[in-house]
Amino acid sequence: MSFIDSSPGERAPGSSPARASSAPRILVVGCGGIGGIVAAHLVEQGHDVTAFTTNPIIADAINAVGFRVRGEASPGTVRGRAVRELGPDTRPFDYVLLATQPPQVEEAARGVVAHLAETGAMICLQNGLCEERIARIAGPERTFGAIVAWGASMVEPGVYDRTSSGGFVLGRIDGAGDPRLYELARILEAIGPTTVTDNLAGARWSKLAINCAISSLGTVGGDRLGALLRHRFVRRLALEVMTETVQVSRALGVRLEKVAGTLDLDWIALTDAERTAAGSPGLFAKHALLLAVGARYRRMRSSMLAAIERGRPPAVDFLNGEVVTRGAALDVATPINAAVREEVLAIAARKGKPSLSLLRALFDRTRELVGTPPSSRPPAAPHEPPATAEGPQAAADAHAATPHRTSAAPVDQAAGPYETSAKGTSAQGDHEDVQRAGAS
Repeated sequence: MSFIDSSPGERAPGSSPARASSAPRILVVGCGGIGGIVAAHLVEQGHDVTAFTTNPIIADAINAVGFRVRGEASPGTVRGRAVRELGPDTRPFDYVLLATQPPQVEEAARGVVAHLAETGAMICLQNGLCEERIARIAGPERTFGAIVAWGASMVEPGVYDRTSSGGFVLGRIDGAGDPRLYELARILEAIGPTTVTDNLAGARWSKLAINCAISSLGTVGGDRLGALLRHRFVRRLALEVMTETVQVSRALGVRLEKVAGTLDLDWIALTDAERTAAGSPGLFAKHALLLAVGARYRRMRSSMLAAIERGRPPAVDFLNGEVVTRGAALDVATPINAAVREEVLAIAARKGKPSLSLLRALFDRTRELVGTPPSSRPPAAPHEPPATAEGPQAAADAHAATPHRTSAAPVDQAAGPYETSAKGTSAQGDHEDVQRAGAS
């Protein structure tokens, strides 16, 4: 639901009271792509914002020139400051926005939790299922999730590029209503449309299914989204990854939410018949949707790949790894996610070089896992759209003709784990150690 449709005065039993002050103090932890753009917009709007980074180069650039933002709805250059330390006399913050990469989020949270107000909240902007981890640090009533529905990169220290439009979906992990969610939604509305959900788990798992496919396959393929999704075998792998993720979520009893209100992961998941069929109307529509997504977000590049290029650990254990671990506990088979995870970790260990041929080898190697033999490059089947120059428009037309009406237009949710920056920059900001100079 939209935050403006609900009454902030009503709250569920057990939810925390709203803060009485009309001027919330906000801490943004991490000044990479997402964190830098969030901080810039909030500073421009006149909020009481502190940007925190342990990276001296980023801090110096921001303090010398400001936040320089370009792209979608850009505020331009916003004069602001970034700090590298929070002293013991720092006044508590009402909202702590964690804008690090997933591998650094727990350490970041532990480093700043002492500065969180008793009635405040930490907000996870990461992909994956980080809220459960942060709840163990800050407490469940002081932990929110914010699904980021837009993409960003840091082109150089203090210079940010917003690569797609979109907003946020906010919620508590217990689904409870909370006045703080609506206050935060009003604050974040300056960055993009913001809604509050009572089913954060459903929204998170739908986004996770997309991230597991697009971000991880983008890491193995070593190319931008548009180039990769023109290949039918890449689209097939993506569908298989998402299908396994959906099956695990169903076993957990999660009620999946449509991404951005329209993209239905329950529908995208392959049926038993589609997993063995050479072609069908359903397969045609699902391939068509991925072609349209690739056409719209053709410039996007995996931030996990960027992390590896910078010598950072990839977030694959927070994506495909979560699916594999939870699937094993529920006796749900996830062989494709497991294979993708292993490939990404091998790349991180410098045992493989990202390329389309490596992604193709992964596809062929996993055919026996899904009951089909490896093959040479498959031709387009009669019921699946070819990757021609007309592909994107044909894909959109074909998809619109299906009864599911899951338009590709709002897949800004898929933009979260992607960037369009030069080698060596991060889409979501990085945070090594809040006690020493790191890289966020």
